[in-house]
Amino acid sequence: MKRIFLFVLDSCGCGAMPDAESFGDVGVNTLKSCSTSAKLHIPNLISYGLGNIDSIDYLGSVEAPKGAYARLQEASMGKDTTIGHWEIAGIVSENPLPTYPEGFPEELLKPFSEATGRGVLANAPWSGTAVLDAYGQEHLDTGKLIVYTSADSVFQVAAHEELVPPEELYEICRTARKLLVGKHGVGRVIARPFLGNSKDGFYRTTNRHDFSLEPPTQTMLDAIKAAGKDMLAVGKIYDIFAGHGTTEHVYTKGNTDGLNKTMAYAERDFNGLCFVNLVDFDMLYGHRRNIDGYAEALTEFDGWFAEFMEKLGEDDLVMITADHGCDPAYTATTDHTREYVPLLIAGKKVKPVNLGTRMSFADIAATVTELLGVDYETPGKSFAKEILD
Repeated sequence: MKRIFLFVLDSCGCGAMPDAESFGDVGVNTLKSCSTSAKLHIPNLISYGLGNIDSIDYLGSVEAPKGAYARLQEASMGKDTTIGHWEIAGIVSENPLPTYPEGFPEELLKPFSEATGRGVLANAPWSGTAVLDAYGQEHLDTGKLIVYTSADSVFQVAAHEELVPPEELYEICRTARKLLVGKHGVGRVIARPFLGNSKDGFYRTTNRHDFSLEPPTQTMLDAIKAAGKDMLAVGKIYDIFAGHGTTEHVYTKGNTDGLNKTMAYAERDFNGLCFVNLVDFDMLYGHRRNIDGYAEALTEFDGWFAEFMEKLGEDDLVMITADHGCDPAYTATTDHTREYVPLLIAGKKVKPVNLGTRMSFADIAATVTELLGVDYETPGKSFAKEILD
């Protein structure tokens, strides 16, 4: 293959994994929850086999799918963005990244405050919108930073853009990133700029920025770049891999912008991988438990996907998957959910085959690198020969 487009529909899981209960998740199924919405209309994805995937019996299947399809089980011990993407890129994480259900210890917050010259508010797991309501005004009054976490391995810093401009907040997060290493090596430090006021309400802006832990070993991105091929990153891919392995990257302001920028890459001649993260599914709809919003975002992607496929040539291939779940109907928490993820493979040379349930997201890395003719060692198992005519 000459060009591969790999889409991560961030958090679009398709059912609880066998160990989901040990992660605090019972009966979760992101895609099934979306199927209950009248806003969901995804005929193109279904035509490629989405409803034929193991255990997806709520979308309707087709007799002759146009693509190959599978269900992937996460081999890593996590349910977060960093570990999920790392596994897609070939790394299986046997140990979970650190989390802080009781907030961050003083041994972290004291040097952070000293280095930034600002105090800390919140310091507990919070919903990203609720924490602004609770501490936004105090932040403006005192200048203290809103520092919080979630069930995921994250250190999040929120600041009002008129008090702490985004570039200053990014530098604060770089400081935090240097402190958060070793046993405190969280997956991501996230800058959360916001605007608004206590009267009309506070709201996040689109100037979020992630500062990720560096991958522990080489990923497929590194291998593709080392082979002299193009490794194009769209959305937060560049940040998730701490800038490693990309030859070109573009940030996005949301799903629609990400799709537009991916279409622009499709109209260019390149040789390698275009790796795309569409974050709105998770950030705007999964965590906020908005079933209709999630369904509408899937509907938007489905319509765009039909147009996108018309742009592709004989030596192009598309993969669509997810990195974890975030069930918008699950009310026990507002966090990610431990789920299988779907995988669709499309292209003019792709055989319509059921690849069953596979044991690792890393099968994607093994397959992508084989299809591109790139040497790469990963625990994943390639299905390249099973999908090609």
